[in-house]
Amino acid sequence: MKIENNLVVQIHYTLKDDQGEILDSSAEHGPLPYIHGVGALIPGLEKELTGKKAGDKFTAVIAPADGYGDYDKEQVFQVPADGFDGDDELELGMQVQLDSENGPMTATITAIDGEEVTLDLNHPLAGVSLHFDVEVVEVREATKQELEHGHVHTPGHHHH
Repeated sequence: MKIENNLVVQIHYTLKDDQGEILDSSAEHGPLPYIHGVGALIPGLEKELTGKKAGDKFTAVIAPADGYGDYDKEQVFQVPADGFDGDDELELGMQVQLDSENGPMTATITAIDGEEVTLDLNHPLAGVSLHFDVEVVEVREATKQELEHGHVHTPGHHHH
């Protein structure tokens, strides 16, 4: 069965950056199940997976435009440190939730300079070329319920 829209696919993957550092891998939590074509994966990876079948292994390099987008300097701004409520120690690389006009967003603290904190709203992988090693584990029909919910139901598996 070849991968096409609305099929359930399970993949093992390892994601590395240009330097070959592992950024993410399914090895720790078992294969990643998703429904093809509902936007669960980044567009570049879905494109690479289309037409593959169980047992296929491949490597794909996905440009930022087909991944998490280009790095946008406009998404970086400075805020006063005393604008943070709570007594959390602010740390470099810490992710903070912000409320914006478009709902909650996640920003990463990229600099702390006295009273000024620099926040970066770019996805941590924005502007990064993504090197995927992928193995297709399983391809199957989705159940009606899975299609309605847009994600895979696996027994005893909780999505965070």
